[in-house]
Amino acid sequence: MANLLFALAAYLIGSISFAVVVSKAMGLPDPHTYGSGNPGATNVLRSGSKKAAVLTLLGDALKGWVAVWLAQKFGPAYGVDETGVALVAGAVFLGHLFPVFFRFAGGKGVATAAGILFAIHPLLGAGTLATWLLIAFFFRYSSLAALIAAVFAPFFYVLMFGTDVTAGAVLLIAVLLIVRHRQNIAKLLAGKESRIGEKKKAQ
Repeated sequence: MANLLFALAAYLIGSISFAVVVSKAMGLPDPHTYGSGNPGATNVLRSGSKKAAVLTLLGDALKGWVAVWLAQKFGPAYGVDETGVALVAGAVFLGHLFPVFFRFAGGKGVATAAGILFAIHPLLGAGTLATWLLIAFFFRYSSLAALIAAVFAPFFYVLMFGTDVTAGAVLLIAVLLIVRHRQNIAKLLAGKESRIGEKKKAQ
């Protein structure tokens, strides 16, 4: 029961869409209404406010980290085990993708996934982030960097900690992130994906 209660709390934390909250607080348009329509930091940046984009990025990453950290730190006292922590990791990510507070229209999960991975273990988060930065630097595609980092995250986990229930949660998060980027994959294959620093191409 404790595992499920912590997972439910994690889902609700994940359902806080910082792209929407920050935009509303700063008097900016709802990110669902412009650009890609994705409530994430990259799309919020298209509003012209770098501050809003940074706050969105930090908020989305922090909620992933906080949910898992709370389960790790306080969960055991209530009977939360390793399976419960894995459930929390998956639940906070699902909350971001399908937020109950915003009609289940969520983001793609890159920042939230990063926060989750750093909470699971700093080296796991650092290794995955380094992969993202490396691909982004050489190829200038944020989506490609996210996809490759997602592929490597489960590999890094298994390499460092072996196969367990948390490895399954990391794999699930990676698969969901890749699925959420299916439109970006199509654009990459068609050569129509915008590079980092470019203005969004006309549709």
